This record gives sequence, structure tokens and C-alpha cells, in this order.
Amino acid sequence: MELRDIEIFLTLAEELHFARTAARLHVTPARVSQAIKKQERRIGAPLFDRSNRTVRLTPIGQQLRDDLWPMYTGLQEGMRRAKLAAQGVTAVLRVGLIPLNAHDLRHYWDTFRRNHPQCKLQIRNVPYVDPFAGLRRGDIDVLVAWLPVEEPDLAVGPVLFTEPRVLGVAVDHELTRHATASVEMLADFLHCDTPSRPDYWADSYLPPHTPAGRRIERGHLARSAEEVLSLVTAGEAVNLLPHHVSRYWIRPDITYLPVQDMDRLASGLVWSAEAENDMIRALAQTVQELGPLDVAEL
Repeated sequence: MELRDIEIFLTLAEELHFARTAARLHVTPARVSQAIKKQERRIGAPLFDRSNRTVRLTPIGQQLRDDLWPMYTGLQEGMRRAKLAAQGVTAVLRVGLIPLNAHDLRHYWDTFRRNHPQCKLQIRNVPYVDPFAGLRRGDIDVLVAWLPVEEPDLAVGPVLFTEPRVLGVAVDHELTRHATASVEMLADFLHCDTPSRPDYWADSYLPPHTPAGRRIERGHLARSAEEVLSLVTAGEAVNLLPHHVSRYWIRPDITYLPVQDMDRLASGLVWSAEAENDMIRALAQTVQELGPLDVAEL
């Protein structure tokens, strides 16, 4: 089986849609169909059930996917390492950011790259849904997340930055008649919630009660920043946000109200204790030596 045909099969096994597979691989749907039919003829059995306008793996297709996936990913990883080695790179450190202000943190990244040219530093945004899953799966090596993080298998490193919080509301929301918001005001409105997150971690971001004991209600589930913005601009919810979004998410349909009576939100480095290595320690040392930023002053 040719490598391209393997790639087509594995992508279709993930997408379960011929057109999406073709678009993702920059080929025609006919090319996808041709590759699958060729594989089915060679194996002598269907790999996909195409009945009822749906695409599903057959049991034989599932078996083939499970057998091919480790080999394919191993080959890709080997090619990636060879390419990096040809460039003089001997290590890769993948940093996932839950906050959206990677540009604010460039001094950390630039200093690390300058001091460790043999290590390729990759910065990528990651979802706040199931926030520590990427570390546990090995998709990333280090996570930048708000604190506290109290997971027995995760190590917490130095703080990169601190910032106040703001309340995002629709531009025509009744709260816009105020210049600032207070924690007590939060109990008067519905807030977005996040699925698959530790309760203590969510409560450190949005407390469950006001200082007077009033319950702060979480309602609509939002799985991405885009869903948060949609709910806020529609007036269906208000949302507590870190201060940096008032610079990064400048929109005509949202107003950000400073929240004056909340502690500052701190974001720090987190990594799997079991997977700790020299490059992770080197990044933590870089952050420690440079000290935390106050991103509200940037």
C-alpha cells in the first residue's frame, strides 16, 4: 500500500466524510474514493460502510486503522526528527497556551530560543475544555494555564504573568451604564460554563458565590472562545475574562468592564511530572530569571 493511500485511508477513518477528507488532503473526492476502492480490492473486503448517507468503518476497517496508525505516526515522527536534525535541531519543546496573548510573552520565548538554539520551541493555543488532557496525552510538553493547578501528576512552575479580570458584556447590555463591575453584580446575570474541567480550577476563575453569599449562576456551555463571544454578543450571558482579551478581542459589539474587587489572575507553567526533562527545566528557569509580567501595563 502506498504511503499516500495510507494517509487517505487514515484521514477518512477520522473524518468519515469523503469531501472533508479530500479538502483536508488537497485532493479530489474522486481520488479519495479511488484510493479506498483500490485498498478494498487488495484486502478483499469493505473498509467502510457507505449506507444511509453515512460513512462508518467496518470491523475490518477498524482493525486496519488500529494497525496502521502507530506505523504511520512513527514514520511521520521519524521524518520530522530527521528534518530537524538536518537543521541542527536536536530537541523540540511544545508549549500550549490557554490564554491568547502569546505576543505578550515573546520576551520569554525569544530569550529561551537565544539561549537554547538546539531546541525548537513551538507555541500553540490549546482549548480550555479538559485543560490538562494535552499534557497527559503527550500532545504538548508544557502548558500555560491560570493557577492554581492542583493535579497530583502535574508539576507547577513559575508564574509568567498576572492580570486583573474584566467582564465582557454586549455593547447594549444594561451593565454598560456602569464604568466598572463588581463581584456582587456577577450574581445578577447568567455566565458561560466550560465542560470537562476540574471544579476547583473553574471556581478560581469565576467564584461560585459573591462575598455576600449570592450564587453566581453558570449556564450555557461554551467550548471555545468563539462560542463565548457569540453568547455574550447575543446578550444570553456575560463572561468574566482575563484583562488581555480587552486588547486582543477588540470588537464593536462587546464592552469590557474592569472588575475592581477580585484578586489578580496568575498564569504559570505546568507540565507532567513524569515527563519532565532538561528542556522543560530550562524554560522554567528562563521564566524564573526574567520574572512575571503585569500584562495590564503592556
